[in-house]
Amino acid sequence: MSDQGPDRIPPAEVAENADKGLKLRAQYRRGGTMAGIARARDLKNRKPLSEKTIRKMVSYFHRHKADKRAENFGDDENPSTGYIAWLLWGGDAGQKWAEEHKKAIETARNEGRMRRFKQSEHGRSPDS
Repeated sequence: MSDQGPDRIPPAEVAENADKGLKLRAQYRRGGTMAGIARARDLKNRKPLSEKTIRKMVSYFHRHKADKRAENFGDDENPSTGYIAWLLWGGDAGQKWAEEHKKAIETARNEGRMRRFKQSEHGRSPDS
């Protein structure tokens, strides 16, 4: 982790899930939106993600957790559209990674604020 927060490159398992989602979508011609496809490509290629994108991932998983109860969720032979979409966003590994990163980003931001507050409390400017 750097001063700017955690490393924002998705781990291999997240990339693999996104790749699997892209393959299932191509095979079954269903699941996911254009946003999900774009997200899957970024995840598959392990591009560093912005804070905004990580927040979008957390929001996606929160909104779509009910999809996991659908028939054929997790079935690679006849996948539900929700399962394909879930994989496009990195699957369970993507959900865990995004939530952990959102928390780490917020912690890093709050620690930076506390440092600046303590410096100003002692009569120093935040830039010194």
